[in-house]
Amino acid sequence: MVSGRCPLHCDGRRAVTRRDFLHGSAAFLAGASLVSGCASLWQRSAPVRPIHPCGPASKYVPSVKAAFVRRKEDYGMLWPGAVYDGEAASAKYTTQLDQAAQKLGVKVDLRPEPIYSAAEADAWLAEAKAARVDGLMLLLLDRQQHAWPTAQKAVDTGIPTVIFSPLGTSFTTNTVQLANKPGCVIYSTDDFRQAAFGLKMLKAGAKIRHTRCVVLVGNRRFDSSMADLGIVLRYVPAKTFLDQYRATPDTDEILAMAEEYIGRARRRRGATRQDVINGIRSYVVAQNILRREECDAITMDCLGALGKTEVSLPCIAWSRMNDDRIPAACEADLGAAASHIIVQYLFDRPGFQQDPVADTVHSAIIGAHCSCPTRLNGFEKPPEPFDIVHHHGNRDAVPRTLWRKGQRVTILDVLPRDENAGRKTKLLISAGTVLDNIDVPPSGGCVVSVRVKFDGDQPVLSFPGFHQVFFYGDYKRHLVEFCRLFSFESQVV
Repeated sequence: MVSGRCPLHCDGRRAVTRRDFLHGSAAFLAGASLVSGCASLWQRSAPVRPIHPCGPASKYVPSVKAAFVRRKEDYGMLWPGAVYDGEAASAKYTTQLDQAAQKLGVKVDLRPEPIYSAAEADAWLAEAKAARVDGLMLLLLDRQQHAWPTAQKAVDTGIPTVIFSPLGTSFTTNTVQLANKPGCVIYSTDDFRQAAFGLKMLKAGAKIRHTRCVVLVGNRRFDSSMADLGIVLRYVPAKTFLDQYRATPDTDEILAMAEEYIGRARRRRGATRQDVINGIRSYVVAQNILRREECDAITMDCLGALGKTEVSLPCIAWSRMNDDRIPAACEADLGAAASHIIVQYLFDRPGFQQDPVADTVHSAIIGAHCSCPTRLNGFEKPPEPFDIVHHHGNRDAVPRTLWRKGQRVTILDVLPRDENAGRKTKLLISAGTVLDNIDVPPSGGCVVSVRVKFDGDQPVLSFPGFHQVFFYGDYKRHLVEFCRLFSFESQVV
């Protein structure tokens, strides 16, 4: 990297100007005022722009085939009845579908005319299979004749299928046959927002299958993939990060980013300015590796590769990457990497990978780790307050993000397929409420320690999973639907 000049990003554009940065950089909008003494750095250069995904998922446009289904003649006495204006409903939902597709960046091929017969349904589904689309969306404007048989045939194609059934187009006798069938979700409502989320799930599933994650571990280079999910794993020797870090100087960009980061923190305790600079240097190193390997996500055996060296553990870097829409998992944990990917693609916010600690007094779980993102409310929302401190090893700089008391949160833990154990891919899911943040010290452990009371009566001493991802919002039902749509096994804890 040349001092005083920001490097190229995946799209080939150079870093924004100081004015562009101050007005438009999503990574630094909230509270991004500079501390005094940083003006000279700003005069020399602007900080590095947020990292962007550089892998296949970042370029892939998911494709979905959609169609209305109804009788050709008037509804008459049969449900949804002559009171139902099918033409008006079709126009309204067409507009809403188009708006959702544009917002999500999904290519939706809507059949110009509704499917009026079983024969037309068969032909349309054959076209969808031949086109190898990422998903199907059926908008049922009828309960009679070929309507629900068409829904059944769509699910039988094996293509993930979202079924939108406005009120009046189904009884429970229609929906019960598909309610728990893998490969589909049914939204029985006039509220199209549920169908729009179904479209978002189809997009997320397609993006997941096209995601490439760099795995910095060991000393061999090779590619593999995660069964069921389809995520490509690009294994790169862990020494690559170490060598790149040692070869990266403290450029003006890194220094300015460090000063900005210190300025946004509530306070700095223990960690030195140089500790922060070292952490930001890891951010730049990760950026270069993602670009070179053309990857969308990253994970590293950080303790194994760096724990016995003088090189800073990349806690700040991983926190900032998750804030920047880059799924970044600690300790080369593939399940955690998949959890980060799913959470970000589905809910537009980062998650916190943590080590679960049982709290028997409050029947709660304390999520403890040292690399927590700050934009817990969403990528485009203001960040939560954070301190800069040493981690539990009493070295390096890490962000101690403060979680909002009373905030509803969801937990996700992806357990990858294990052929030896005869286990398919499973997602552990739960939801709960933040009680408080634990001070470390005087308690021991990781400096980010958030106490959560989860719903249900699962004993905390045997709470399942490890490195589960906590994230803001109550999305338990949404994750269960996601699992059903893509035929994953789920377990609600």
